Amino acid sequence: GVIVRKDGYIVTNLHVVKDAQTIEVVLNNQKQSYTAKMIGTDPSTDLALLKIDANDLPAIAMANSDDVQIGEWVIAVGNPFNLTSTVTAGIVSAKGRNINIVNNQFPIESFIQTDAAINPGNSGGALVNLNGELVGINTAIFSQTGSYAGYGFAIPVNIVAKAVKDLIDYGQIQRGYSGMEATEVDANAEKINKTNLGALIKQLDNESPAAKAGIAIGDVIVKIQDKAINSKADFDEHMSYYRPGDKIKINYYHNGSLKESIVQLTNQDGGLGIQNSSAISSETLGADFSAVSKVEQQKYKISSGVKVKNIR
Repeated sequence: GVIVRKDGYIVTNLHVVKDAQTIEVVLNNQKQSYTAKMIGTDPSTDLALLKIDANDLPAIAMANSDDVQIGEWVIAVGNPFNLTSTVTAGIVSAKGRNINIVNNQFPIESFIQTDAAINPGNSGGALVNLNGELVGINTAIFSQTGSYAGYGFAIPVNIVAKAVKDLIDYGQIQRGYSGMEATEVDANAEKINKTNLGALIKQLDNESPAAKAGIAIGDVIVKIQDKAINSKADFDEHMSYYRPGDKIKINYYHNGSLKESIVQLTNQDGGLGIQNSSAISSETLGADFSAVSKVEQQKYKISSGVKVKNIR
């Protein structure tokens, strides 16, 4: 885990703490042990935020992951194989990697790939630049054996920072809904839209903010708020930065012509406001439930029901 605020907030991977009944945090510099409280989680990105009862902790400075360059030196910190506070070095091998490991209805994968040695036990640890600033949270490896094979993946710090702020301020992730689902640009889209970069819109809700702004299935998104979009992973990452009510500028190719639209994002129920947690807990059943959003109703083609959020 990584201390992100002096007053005891720690970010880690959801898969590290998901099935824990109690969570113990040991600070390496103080050799002190704390029982942590789970503040919230973001299953879409495999992040979890914890809180311990402590103050004046050495919180890490955060970099801007958009500024991270391929070939840049980075350092991974973690506890591989219970080897406490192990540090390894490598370079950024790629950005915007999607490796299909997040098991969620709306996964967001845009990993920083590094060849710094990462092994089981590194999950939730820091990936930092040479200034000691956080650039990512180490999350996964690609390996045939389960051990280091040269390919490690970290969640970009910009995604981490947004998740941390949402969980502290609102108690849950606030993600703006556009109604668009994207995929990689294919050969047919390349011919129509004159570009081999971008994100191809493969699915669109007819009543969604994006549809109302003029975007259509088959269009290719090339910029969001003047940030270049080169792939589906770029699209998913940059869309995850915005909250309900935000107005974002989108540049896209439509039938070969470059267009620009302003899309005002909504929440999962179609409103513009911040959503509050509506979970209902049942001690008898040992589970937590919430209402099914309009977005989920449309996805599953249902008109009623409740969602199981957690089982104890």
